[in-house]
Amino acid sequence: MEFLSTLFDNAQQWLFEQLLQPLLFNLGLASYLEDGYTAAGWFLVGCLQIVIMVLVIAPLQRWRPVEAVTDRHAIRVDMLYTFIHRLGLFRLALFFTIDPLWDMVVGALRVRGFETWHLDALWPGVTDLGWVSLLIYLVVFDFVAYWIHRGQHQFVWWWRLHALHHSQRQMTMWSDNRNHLLDDLVHDSILVFVAVLIGVAPSQFVAIVAITQLSESLQHANLRLWFGRLGERLWISPRFHRRHHAIGIGHESPTSSAAPSPAVKAGEAVPRTRLGGCNFGVLLPWWDMLFGTANFELRYDPTGIRDQVQPNRHGQLRDYGRGFWSQQWRGLLRLLGRA
Repeated sequence: MEFLSTLFDNAQQWLFEQLLQPLLFNLGLASYLEDGYTAAGWFLVGCLQIVIMVLVIAPLQRWRPVEAVTDRHAIRVDMLYTFIHRLGLFRLALFFTIDPLWDMVVGALRVRGFETWHLDALWPGVTDLGWVSLLIYLVVFDFVAYWIHRGQHQFVWWWRLHALHHSQRQMTMWSDNRNHLLDDLVHDSILVFVAVLIGVAPSQFVAIVAITQLSESLQHANLRLWFGRLGERLWISPRFHRRHHAIGIGHESPTSSAAPSPAVKAGEAVPRTRLGGCNFGVLLPWWDMLFGTANFELRYDPTGIRDQVQPNRHGQLRDYGRGFWSQQWRGLLRLLGRA
């Protein structure tokens, strides 16, 4: 483990010194050298994730696919989302737009006497061990992510943005980052606030994000895989998360105490439902089990959103867009109630 850490540090240093440092000097941005070094680390983590996806998850998809690939264009768009997020382009945009605002907010809190609550200092000698604190923060962030995810499915305005993620009917390992940029902005802002609140070290935050993203790539894979009766209750599998994306199941709840809505096919009657659903967990199914939103049925239903396959009262199907920019634009229109 120490060897791998040293190898990563050396690679980060080389990338920074050979590429980013000269670039920052030439652009007159020498004051951002420390941030450039951090960016080099994020870029390397993203590259490693993509390598693992291609070498490990992609062969699994070919080995036991849930369905045949019929829409390669949609997958290519998802790949673009993945590259934008995993290789740091989205973080770069946040750095020049939102991060200054966050720095101002945190600075104001410090002036008013706010101090970071270091969660890893609860039990000196135990919780401050590297691997122990990493596990603690991983569980805490997963708990927060569960409630963020429930909010995305509970509040109408948030669902109008998050719906883009669920509109993918050809789920693959590339589908995790298929999100509206405003949705990602809200999501990441909450996580950053929590990180500041509980004192997560930058290196541990990178590790938490990397572990979470890789697991989510596996969960979204076109892969007929579950972890067994016990394993399904320890870590979220592709089967568990696909249930969350199932049409008429994963993001809908019945309006009464009736049984959950069945999977929907084109032409079926539309039952009365409301926002909600099941299987909101990000890494651990524990929160779904604890708060009654877990669905462990061993099924692999079609994915997407009901209004993509069932016309509204005007006989129209909702269009979520085919390309990156059209998907972003239509998300804004939905948010404004004009789509």
